[in-house]
Amino acid sequence: MQIIEIVPNYSEGKDCQKMERIISPFKKEHFNLVKLEMDESYNRSVLTVIGEVDKVLKAMLESIKITIEEIDLNHHQGEHLRIGAVDVLPIIPIKNITEKECIDLCEEFALKVYQETKLPIYLYNLSAKRKNRQLLPNIRRGEFEGLKEKMKDKEWYPDLGTPSPHPTFGVLTMGVRKPLIAFNIDLLTNDLMIAHNISRKIRFSSGGYRGVQAREANISKDNLVQVSINIIDSHLTSLYQVYESVKMEAKRYNVKVGKSEIIGLLFEEAILDTLKYYFKKDEKEILSLTYLEESKLLKKYLKIKDFSEKKIVEYYIN
Repeated sequence: MQIIEIVPNYSEGKDCQKMERIISPFKKEHFNLVKLEMDESYNRSVLTVIGEVDKVLKAMLESIKITIEEIDLNHHQGEHLRIGAVDVLPIIPIKNITEKECIDLCEEFALKVYQETKLPIYLYNLSAKRKNRQLLPNIRRGEFEGLKEKMKDKEWYPDLGTPSPHPTFGVLTMGVRKPLIAFNIDLLTNDLMIAHNISRKIRFSSGGYRGVQAREANISKDNLVQVSINIIDSHLTSLYQVYESVKMEAKRYNVKVGKSEIIGLLFEEAILDTLKYYFKKDEKEILSLTYLEESKLLKKYLKIKDFSEKKIVEYYIN
């Protein structure tokens, strides 16, 4: 049995009933995991699904079709950048399937989605056909509002479909990627420029850590700001390095770090790597920890809210 993980990001984080309709295809079959996380400030929902390849992709296609009817980006505002109603669809190999097989699978699925919906589609990351499409921020630049003009440039013709966005959906970006850690850190201030400056310090594109993307976000309902981070390769930069760096940079502004959050799941490897830094115990002792013990310790050291063993990928596949 070939198992994959998909993490579709939907440009809707406020209307629970709408999101229930959108993810309803995933309630018809058995999957190892179907987990929805909604964020009102980002106006974005992240769905994590782990399961058998054919069942996962069949449900995803149905979900995309429902999203076309449910989400209109002309009436969408939020802290998160977006160019599509289903803004991005990452595919991650989990068990009994290789990256190469996933890349072939992604291309076949993209063609099927296009044939049945006529949505313009970009292939990104490991599935990218052009170098300028490997990084998601490059594709998102200009957001939904700038798509019509951006797609007039041959450099930004979609991989599938005509060079103009769907009038309400925008475009769909999908691709195979390595496991990514989506990590947000609260700063106990409402000064967005401080979060901006810290983001610039830690992200690779501004001279910071390899494999790290970061930007500022205003969380007005809590009267604070966040550094919103993607660690796209935790072998290059660890979770603890990012957390400690944000704490260190915040000190120059006399600002304290508040809670943090993990969006989606973590592979156990990333957790153990971080615990080795904080735990200061023999490696054998760390490796003997249960998923529950690992999650409690990570929550303690990184001040993570709403974190449990159910955020660990291996919990669902072992």
